[in-house]
Amino acid sequence: MDTDRQALTALFQAESEEGLAAMEAGLLALESTPDAGEALDAVFRAAHTLKGNAGSLGFAALVDMAHVLEDLLDRVRGRHVPVTPALCTLLLECVDALRTLLPAAIAGKHDLVPEHRRLMRWMAEAAAGTADEAAGAGRRAQGSAPRAVAPDRRTLRVDVDRLDQMLNLVGEIAVSRGRLERALHAQGSGPAREAQEELDRLSADLQELVMRVRLVPLGPVFRQLDRTVRDVAAARGKIARLVIAAEDVEADTGLIGPLRNALTHLVRNAVDHGIELPERRRELGKEAHGNIRLAARHDAGSLVVELSDDGAGLPRARLLERARAQGLVGEGARLTDEEIDELIFQPGLSTSEEVTEVSGRGVGMDVVRHSVDGLRGSIRVDSREGWGTTVTIRLPLTIAIVQGFAVRVGEETFVIPLDAVLECDELRPGTAVQAPGGGVLDLRGEAVPYLRLRHHFEVGGPAPERESVVIVRDARLRAGLAVDALLGQSEAVVKPLNGPLRRVTGLAGATVRGDGQVALILDVPALLREATLRHAAGACA
Repeated sequence: MDTDRQALTALFQAESEEGLAAMEAGLLALESTPDAGEALDAVFRAAHTLKGNAGSLGFAALVDMAHVLEDLLDRVRGRHVPVTPALCTLLLECVDALRTLLPAAIAGKHDLVPEHRRLMRWMAEAAAGTADEAAGAGRRAQGSAPRAVAPDRRTLRVDVDRLDQMLNLVGEIAVSRGRLERALHAQGSGPAREAQEELDRLSADLQELVMRVRLVPLGPVFRQLDRTVRDVAAARGKIARLVIAAEDVEADTGLIGPLRNALTHLVRNAVDHGIELPERRRELGKEAHGNIRLAARHDAGSLVVELSDDGAGLPRARLLERARAQGLVGEGARLTDEEIDELIFQPGLSTSEEVTEVSGRGVGMDVVRHSVDGLRGSIRVDSREGWGTTVTIRLPLTIAIVQGFAVRVGEETFVIPLDAVLECDELRPGTAVQAPGGGVLDLRGEAVPYLRLRHHFEVGGPAPERESVVIVRDARLRAGLAVDALLGQSEAVVKPLNGPLRRVTGLAGATVRGDGQVALILDVPALLREATLRHAAGACA
């Protein structure tokens, strides 16, 4: 059994066991209150869901049994069959039978035994109104199998909000642990310091365990995009297939929703804009069907997701023409291929010749970038005209706790995600071309733009005589952030921003530091783009 099917089967088993337990409770409520319509509806929905999920996995015996049960319940809902104790007994026996069929189907056994076939016949007779209840009850007492007991599965489904609260508490413990470490640091060695080191170890183990609990496999998430590929291709007269290479890659559950939304936009664009019509592909010597590959891997403490297609690639000439027509690029500006590719993320910019229900308004890729930025990630586009496009998304493994590097600007404290920091240095006048908002730094012979955070965030107070610069990067860009002072590394629990701060470019969240002060967490990709745009504007001027 491949990894994706194993994950789907495990999820199906857990959901089915929950559904069977709910059906049993509903039938018991129905027996005591025969006119309890809500209980009957709940049982019917659970049976219908079980049948549909079993059918999608090819579990024929489960489908057959659930289908007969669904028919009988439908007759009861239509008041064609009265609710009696004997009927409830029959329905409960069906639930027991489904409990025995569930593990058997997962183990690869798809045949109904004689007891199950007799039970299905009795239910069909009951639905048709031809069953003799007394005789049926007697036959069941002699021939029905003993009640199946659900296996003691050592799994538990937990609400994601509770997991978020757990992770938040673990982060707060990490912050308090840092405060304790600083308080005991002056005492040197001793029993208190030894206890604090043991607390550090236990806290780190707890944090790692909570992180693992939040991990979910990406294979089933990616598999949901199969339908998107099929529907968009059919709507546009194309043929396309999705190939998934996620293997055993897992991701924090907090990443799944935004990542799925971003990938949905990317897949739709790949089919609509990238994959050519079958006739055109044959003319180009390609297979008639287009290939879209979705892969994921862990790399250097990050989650890397790649979506590639073998379509037409980005039409750079048309993209640049549209960008100039909208005033996004000056007439005299000369852009590299990589810079032109980045234009697809500009809001309102589209190379589509028509607006369809799939695309054409220039909002999809802008949404993708905002989704990735919201996860403190980066996105890169590589395209070869005529051969296809690859979009690479790099995300942190978790979005709730961040290893950060704290800096000070005026009276404000900012935290830079540590995985974005390359190096720190003093901002010396002889090595930089300075302006109020930033400038260009000579970094070992390379011109690197930098942004002065004091100017960007309009921080008041006198500027220091000496400034420091933190060199940061994402997948493609590098830039410097000029600050007043460097405070050092620490863990930060990410809190969402509220009110006007949510609209400030360059902020990703907030955290409470060990000294009780609130610090703002920087959105490095947004600041990198700001620094690059300032540098480009200065070069054009």
